[in-house]
Amino acid sequence: MKEVLREVGMIARALDSISNIEFKTYDLTKGQYLYLVRICEHPGIIQEKLAEMIKVDRTTAARAVMKLEMNGFIEKKEDQINKKIKKLFPTEKGMTVYPFIKRENDYSNTVALSGFSESEIETIFDLLQRVRKNVEKDWEFVKKGNKRIY
Repeated sequence: MKEVLREVGMIARALDSISNIEFKTYDLTKGQYLYLVRICEHPGIIQEKLAEMIKVDRTTAARAVMKLEMNGFIEKKEDQINKKIKKLFPTEKGMTVYPFIKRENDYSNTVALSGFSESEIETIFDLLQRVRKNVEKDWEFVKKGNKRIY
């Protein structure tokens, strides 16, 4: 069997490394840009949904959110109805950085997919979505404390 996941992992790590280097200028470190982008795209999202969207545990998400808040990129606001719920919103500083992150993402997509036809890009996208959905089932299973049987 081809080592498909190794290839996907290498691509993801290379792009993450590039982004971490380029976003240092904005005081964004260790993948914080992922969280900021999702918060900018979904203002008012709660931390649990954010963690689910990025596919990390709640502790990892909490740490990233805390750092983003401390550095002034986002703010937490109480829900109007349920005061226990804290919603996440980008600050002006966060919204100022967002277009740069988006441009970098668009550029990386263009570079990564250069030489592919629209039809090939569509196929890659569809296939990767199927892979993600397969993996999500195990992710949910293991996240609940279960063990996979190999």
